[in-house]
Amino acid sequence: MGHSLDKIDTQLLSILQKDSNRTTKSIAKELGMTTSPIFERIKKLEKEGYIKKYVAVLNTKKIGLKLTVFIGITLQGHTRSYLEKFVTEINNFPEVVECHRVSGNFDYLLKLVVKDIEAYETFIISKLTLLPYLGNVQSLIGLSTSKDTNEVNLSRVM
Repeated sequence: MGHSLDKIDTQLLSILQKDSNRTTKSIAKELGMTTSPIFERIKKLEKEGYIKKYVAVLNTKKIGLKLTVFIGITLQGHTRSYLEKFVTEINNFPEVVECHRVSGNFDYLLKLVVKDIEAYETFIISKLTLLPYLGNVQSLIGLSTSKDTNEVNLSRVM
């Protein structure tokens, strides 16, 4: 990254994490600044990769995706080829909303969001188990969610 974050940068990032739809004018007013420097700072944070993208966070239950499943995956092999093939395949599955390479008992941890248990079973049978380099699969069905955020507390890194 090109520069280290100062207090205004971290305040900007915190504000944008809470509501990236806010106007530059409202952010500038909150920070006691004018719009031009705020706009320039935001563009710089985007250019330097501190801000990856802007998204709308959906209420998955409201749109009919009521089941969250976490799947621990162990691959048969750990060569670069196995890992790359697995990630390529997983990235093509729209049910998978997160894929993390992890340490411990699994190689990968997936997060799926699907309509119901039948949709999950269909995913397992018609997609996941067809991967030839798959080893062990362990699923955990989400019963409820007590915290669901993408917001990073920046006070921990300053």
